[in-house]
Amino acid sequence: MKIGLYFGSFNPIHIGHLVIANHLAEHSDLDQIWFVVTPHNPFKKKRSLLDNYQRLEMVYRATKDYTKLKPSDIEFNLPQPNYTINTLAYLQEKYPDNEFSLIMGEDNLKSFHKWRNYELILENHHIYVYPRISENKVETQFEGHKKIHHIDAPIMELSSTLIRNGIKAGKNVKPMLPEFVWEYLDEMNFYK
Repeated sequence: MKIGLYFGSFNPIHIGHLVIANHLAEHSDLDQIWFVVTPHNPFKKKRSLLDNYQRLEMVYRATKDYTKLKPSDIEFNLPQPNYTINTLAYLQEKYPDNEFSLIMGEDNLKSFHKWRNYELILENHHIYVYPRISENKVETQFEGHKKIHHIDAPIMELSSTLIRNGIKAGKNVKPMLPEFVWEYLDEMNFYK
């Protein structure tokens, strides 16, 4: 089975994440998309994160009606901070019959050369890149690379930060979230 790994803190997961993941599930050769909830991104400050299991619960609620979209807590028990190369090695060992690919926004591809062992990732895995509106140029070494696939997905300029700030300011952010996620956030009083 071909699995696309969509890494993120999902703090919270929003409709932009779902639109992109579902687009890839329906319009690429990937059989499933796993939302890998990251406990700690080495490039982000940890203090703004909700608890790992609260974020996993939101991903579970957001994806439960989509057969091709799955929540994953695979990184919860791996050494932190989490590096993608280590997670990929662990997944290949645990699920040797599956082929794992990465899903990332164009903005992440621009900093991909800074990732730990990025050459090894590219050697062994495909990368599906969805469009983002951004200013910096993609490294020329990645242009036309046979393992990097640019996907014609909708451009979703929606961010978890925008949603968290909106909730904190008392704004109505309900349209930006899957219904089950909104209900959970509201019930738990998150981000207020």
